[in-house]
Amino acid sequence: SSVSHMGLVIAAALIQTPWSVAGAMVLMIAHGLTSSMLFCLANTNYERTHTRILIMTRGLQLILPLMTTWWLLSNLMNMALPPSINLMGELMIITSTFNWANTTLILTGTTTLITATYSLYVFLT
Repeated sequence: SSVSHMGLVIAAALIQTPWSVAGAMVLMIAHGLTSSMLFCLANTNYERTHTRILIMTRGLQLILPLMTTWWLLSNLMNMALPPSINLMGELMIITSTFNWANTTLILTGTTTLITATYSLYVFLT
């Protein structure tokens, strides 16, 4: 997800329209908040289980419901669920890239879908 978010920021910076630069700033702030939350949760998982292997942490969702809730909220924020600040930044950037070249909508739509699918996959495993 960090790669896709920073890819959007780079695309917005290269276009250099006021709308894209504002979207890049919003997305960088949102990414900083969301990524910090996800890394904090990953570290908490590691401190409790002493492993980074996802298969070994299966079943923790039933044992730790509050942590599961935080993981879900963090993943939804990372996937730009409304009304998150990620959605604002991504929409501003995607709109500005679409105005720059219509074909970018296919690329950004595909990468957004892949990132959302991966985030949900990691949460569910």
